[in-house]
Amino acid sequence: MTHPYAQELGDFLRARRSRLRPRDVGLEPGGRRKVTGLRREELALLAGLSTDYYQRMEQGREVRPSDDVLDSLASALGLDDEERRHLFTLARAARRPMPARVDREPERVPDSTRRLLRVMSTPAVVLGRHLDLLAWNPMAEALLGDPDGYPPDRLNMLLLMFDDTLTRQRSCSDWERQALDYIGMMRAAVATDPTHPRATAIVGELSIRSADFRRLWARHDVRESVSGTKIFRIPEVGDIVLDWDSYPLPGSPGPVMLVWTADPGSADADRLQLLASLHATRSASAVDQ
Repeated sequence: MTHPYAQELGDFLRARRSRLRPRDVGLEPGGRRKVTGLRREELALLAGLSTDYYQRMEQGREVRPSDDVLDSLASALGLDDEERRHLFTLARAARRPMPARVDREPERVPDSTRRLLRVMSTPAVVLGRHLDLLAWNPMAEALLGDPDGYPPDRLNMLLLMFDDTLTRQRSCSDWERQALDYIGMMRAAVATDPTHPRATAIVGELSIRSADFRRLWARHDVRESVSGTKIFRIPEVGDIVLDWDSYPLPGSPGPVMLVWTADPGSADADRLQLLASLHATRSASAVDQ
């Protein structure tokens, strides 16, 4: 049976090799090529490895590369710091025997974190390691909609993002960038436990029903912690442009808090406050009925 970490390592190496072109590394492309990126033998030559050894790594066969070999591969592939850490995480895990039993406790949000969410004056949510939505504040509910209407197992940022019937936002200019951020976070989680049933279920479902997910997942991008900017299209108040950042919570690996903010005094901040007021009014009316 293939070691799951070795298989994930091989898939990552193959994806990174395929994105390189011969000219990127000072090689002449030569005649017709059957592969879009570098050939295995070309990458092996750049890394100072035998083609057979490198091929066995990509195939997830029983190899235990040393840190020196990993350094050479990272340089040959032009990996950035985050990708390099990912490479070492997978390879070092592949050196160890798989434990007979993996401790997978349910993810919990501490009461103190829930109190923090309630007093925050900006949208914020807590995401589990596999992007399950574990907690949120009223500002997030105003911005994203009421999560209580969905079954708990469907409250997952990846499942929601790739479900057209729920989001209908694929025409947004930042949709693919946001999807890659979430996919990169899932890749980082898979690197810590590639056989986790929650990850297997989410990735398996989306791989079957979404060609977009299959295409983006195959890139093997990884994000350990992310930040960015997102445009929210809200008919009641207009477009709101918010910065977002992720903050790790205690635990290894543990949940993260995702927080959206606007520059104080900006038009986006005004629209966000107007949206929050409208939401509060609707919520109060629903309670009175």
